[in-house]
Amino acid sequence: MATALHSDPGMVLPRNPESFKASIIVADWNGHITDALLQGALETFSRAGVSRKAVTVTHVPGSVELVYGAALAMQRENPSAVIVLGCVIKGDTPHFDYVCESVTQGVTMLNARGDVPVIFGLLTTLTERQALDRAGGSLGNKGSEAAVTAIAMANLH
Repeated sequence: MATALHSDPGMVLPRNPESFKASIIVADWNGHITDALLQGALETFSRAGVSRKAVTVTHVPGSVELVYGAALAMQRENPSAVIVLGCVIKGDTPHFDYVCESVTQGVTMLNARGDVPVIFGLLTTLTERQALDRAGGSLGNKGSEAAVTAIAMANLH
């Protein structure tokens, strides 16, 4: 979902609200941004009628660890959907490329299993300003969009 095209992600309600459970895995790196993404996701779940008790939040050190956290959540929590939230801001080295590719491939691999939808909420931006704009700023909140997507994908199951 391109935020510029979808500044209001709309509201999707869980098909079975009493059994819907979400796991959110949040990277602590760039925490001021990932915390805003997390708040957006939690607020959206609340507006959709999802109990806060039905949402597990797990923090991991950085974005590469999101995939492992998601895999553990899938094994241990039996969620309806998993969301990974992180933020990688391009620097002067190729580290940005390796991190982004690693998380993308990992989330793709988890989704290919077909057990539980894993929603990609990793911001990959060139600047901190671009990240802030997507974490509750002028371009909306990608965490909120991830929650809407999680509900929609869980409804397919």
